Amino acid sequence: MDPTSEPATEPVTDPTTDPATEPTAEPATDRTREPATEPATEPPAGPATDPAAEPTTGPATERATAPVTEPAGRPAVVTYWLSHAWLGTHVEPDVVLEVSGGRIAGVRTGVETPPPGATALRGLTLPGLANAHSHAFHRALRSTVQVGSGTFWTWRETMYQVASRLTPDTYYDLARAVYAEMALAGITAVGEFHYLHHAPGGVPYDNPNAMGEALIAAAREAGIRITLLDTAYLAAGFGRRPSQYQQPDRHQLRFSDTTADAWAERAGLLKGDENTLIGAAVHSVRAVPADQLATVAQWAEQRHAPLHVHLSEQTAENDACLAAHGRTPTRLLADHGVLGPRTTGVHNTHLTGEDIELIGSTATGTCMCPTTERDLADGIGPAVALQRAGSPLSLGSDSHAVIDLFEEARAMELNERLRTRTRGHWTAAALLRAASADGHAALGRPDAGVLEPGAPADLVTIALDSVRTAGPVPRLAAETAVFAASAADVRHTVVAGRHLVRDGHHASVDDVPGALARAIAALHH
Repeated sequence: MDPTSEPATEPVTDPTTDPATEPTAEPATDRTREPATEPATEPPAGPATDPAAEPTTGPATERATAPVTEPAGRPAVVTYWLSHAWLGTHVEPDVVLEVSGGRIAGVRTGVETPPPGATALRGLTLPGLANAHSHAFHRALRSTVQVGSGTFWTWRETMYQVASRLTPDTYYDLARAVYAEMALAGITAVGEFHYLHHAPGGVPYDNPNAMGEALIAAAREAGIRITLLDTAYLAAGFGRRPSQYQQPDRHQLRFSDTTADAWAERAGLLKGDENTLIGAAVHSVRAVPADQLATVAQWAEQRHAPLHVHLSEQTAENDACLAAHGRTPTRLLADHGVLGPRTTGVHNTHLTGEDIELIGSTATGTCMCPTTERDLADGIGPAVALQRAGSPLSLGSDSHAVIDLFEEARAMELNERLRTRTRGHWTAAALLRAASADGHAALGRPDAGVLEPGAPADLVTIALDSVRTAGPVPRLAAETAVFAASAADVRHTVVAGRHLVRDGHHASVDDVPGALARAIAALHH
């Protein structure tokens, strides 16, 4: 860890202070003015039939997506009664949400019993969670990579082996199961950092976006929203001179479009829909030559799309960038126009004081992935200092060592406690915001992540009577959610008003564990 990034130089003097509410941390306002595309106004109604009861036809399968309507053609009003709801600042008992056209139409409090026809959600209901950083195929590595020791770089070799076996059909099967697992964990939107574009050897498929469209179809079938962050990955690393980069190796050929212009042409063919936004990503400064960074940034700027980048996850990347360019990865990105309020740096782990100032002053977001960062021995990033500088925080499960946004939120705080030997860097409210509203904003949906009229009707309800959550009084339910609950406590997930997970069971993927087991076994045989 670079010593200049230590938040010890900026001590947290008030453990109850919520950094997300301080005046210096308002980048979400900028994101509200510049959404990625028109927000969804209709719910992803999911599969017309139960995929578990019929043969899987793969990513080309089209399903009905029209919302449920009344006979006159108007969207039906669906009513949910919430025994306890997190309304952003406090827990409110006895809340009614009315949903129309996939959005919250009304919020009423003080309704002590469920109205006739209402669906009761008992427990604590939160805005749906946003998983801002995902590599779906990494789910196949769970436990497999825990044998023996090593580093990020040795882990990467195992990851490449799994990537080499994927096809559009097998990727669809795996991603559908992974996104269903996310739905069971209360995640209603995912940012898929997608760089596995081509067939082995780098040969484009007949449909050059077959792999990306498989992910879009998988999210639709699993019932969650997706921001497909189509990723430019053009090189294997820095060369000896600033203009010289290493050619992709045999594994990385699947990732590379050879040039940023060719990447932009292919990515421009992708289409969003009511469930899907299309964004962009720079894999890292080692994977996109410096003179091509602006092409990716301008592609995203022209479309008002989110732009993500892996940033300073490893000290080796920083050292190589300094040797090649005489500047840090953050400075290199800033000099080529990559930073800004629609950009999110993923990890932002090993930063200098100048890096933190650059990220904060440009309102560039930070996506922390604590369970992956600790699994890969990356280090603990300066999240407190970044947020104070003006960088909104979001969370991601990244390599899916676990899929649990409550654990990610909890780990961000607890990691900081270990590093500083001080408690209370974020309130439960701030951590829930990182897991919801600020995560959705990072994925191009700045209107999501709140239980307010006009917001998407995306909800998650956790049990308050499990062995983990029983005992605390309801007014502390937010603290219970962050510091005690897990994905196993999710009872209900609602996306665009559709009751996707009911009492812990997925509505359209009947056997999620079985689907995961089959998809992963197919890759390991």
